[in-house]
Amino acid sequence: MTEIAIFTLLHLLVFVYWLGGDLGAFYTSRFLIQPGVPVDRRMLAAKIVNDVDMAPRTALILAFPTGLTLAHVKGWLSLPVPLLFAVWIVALGWLALAWAIHMKHGGAPALWRNTDLGLRWALIFGLAATAAWNIAGAGSLPLFLSLKLLALAGCTALGLFIRAVLKPLGPALMGLAGPDGPAAEASLAATLNRARPLVTGIWALLIAAALLALFKPV
Repeated sequence: MTEIAIFTLLHLLVFVYWLGGDLGAFYTSRFLIQPGVPVDRRMLAAKIVNDVDMAPRTALILAFPTGLTLAHVKGWLSLPVPLLFAVWIVALGWLALAWAIHMKHGGAPALWRNTDLGLRWALIFGLAATAAWNIAGAGSLPLFLSLKLLALAGCTALGLFIRAVLKPLGPALMGLAGPDGPAAEASLAATLNRARPLVTGIWALLIAAALLALFKPV
């Protein structure tokens, strides 16, 4: 019972910090395009968004190991303990890498960034393939767990799409104080407007995953 309580709490905290961090970053991003806000205040808001966004990035990395361990201690899966340890070691190593990249403030080595990107794509394809395999009846994973794997894969994929969409954000922020300020302002607004539907898509998947955990369809 102690193990179930601990890992249930950890998995709940993943959901809380992911959704809460996303909401905080989403709200603060409004100040990047709010008329009349000085450039220095917008740069501060951008830093706050970037720092707060590490909460959902951390939660994404910890979602799988906490969920996998919870499924094991609740008896939904029977996994070798060494495999669980291996998953946690990889996850914690990835988490350390993600924070190291963040602390470099855009100056992280290409190897670090490519490793992080490769891990995200591996997670997407691994989760999607496992879920599809089980939904097709070839595996024994409960349906609600397979659907949760698809939700996590979808959240990870949307996160990568958001990264791609937000690439013009930095140059637009730097251009606000220059001679092309109005063009930079327009680029900034367009970039954030393109990202917002993707962010709300992540929220929808997170809420769906939480509902699946409560409802537990066979």
